[in-house]
Amino acid sequence: MKMKRLNFKSFSRKQWLSISAMAILTFIHLTVIAQDGNAGINEANTKVRSYFQSGTNLMYAVGALLGLIGAVKVYQKWNAGDQDTGKVAAAWFGSCVFLVIVATVIKSFFGV
Repeated sequence: MKMKRLNFKSFSRKQWLSISAMAILTFIHLTVIAQDGNAGINEANTKVRSYFQSGTNLMYAVGALLGLIGAVKVYQKWNAGDQDTGKVAAAWFGSCVFLVIVATVIKSFFGV
């Protein structure tokens, strides 16, 4: 399908005035609905702080899931008689503790 080119020279003076008026009205509308910068920052701060509890709970859930997976992996290595069972157990346990500590520290650091 061939597109027809727009010929700006064929616009009448009345059409140019109506296009200009619409552009000015659009600019005025956008200027009127713009809000103060501080109000926007405070609203963003409030919204981000409202997500902290959900994020912390998600980190606790991920830590619990990693703990279960780690327990199964350590149990399999222990039953197989592997020599590095203690090292694997320490790594999985450390990662779970790290997640819980990070969630708690972030919560207390930001005062949420």
